[in-house]
Amino acid sequence: MTELVQAFNFRVRIGRSGFPSRTAEPPPVLPLTSGQEGGARREASAAGRGSAAGSSGPERIGDGGFQECSGLGLEADLREYPEGGANGEVVRRVGRVKLQPLVLKRGMLIATAGAGTDTSLWDWLHGMVSGGTPAPRYDGDVEVLDPVGRRVVAHWKFSRGLPLKITGPTLNAKTGEIAVEELHIAHEGLRLERTP
Repeated sequence: MTELVQAFNFRVRIGRSGFPSRTAEPPPVLPLTSGQEGGARREASAAGRGSAAGSSGPERIGDGGFQECSGLGLEADLREYPEGGANGEVVRRVGRVKLQPLVLKRGMLIATAGAGTDTSLWDWLHGMVSGGTPAPRYDGDVEVLDPVGRRVVAHWKFSRGLPLKITGPTLNAKTGEIAVEELHIAHEGLRLERTP
């Protein structure tokens, strides 16, 4: 029997993309020699999916408590072709997919030991606009969890994201609201993964 997702939690993880360009492919997994264990293959495979060689910067960013996530959608672009002699109908063909940016909102995080706020999301955008090449791209996961937080019920993956916009909080000391920052991520692909 199917069930509706009503009460739920979610988490967002953003990590450095292992593909610096659209044509780059992950390195092949090297064959095992007779003396190696099965775990070595997994380690070599995981190393191939890590960050690009020579890249700098953090492997993961924004791993703290996003309260809102929107933009989990795809839209097909249809093309219309009028057919001669058939004035009462139009032929429609599938075009490109339109991707909308992901919008993530979270309360501003204060680093431990009094080091100030977490600036990793701002640093990502500043690093891109400062002209550093190639621009650091990040892949990410958005997972919807059951109310207890033990089981993943839905899992979206986006690839090769770039920061489109980041907005600081609206500051009003009278209201006592949490300071919320907002990040918009333009990406090159979004898919809903099948969960077990």
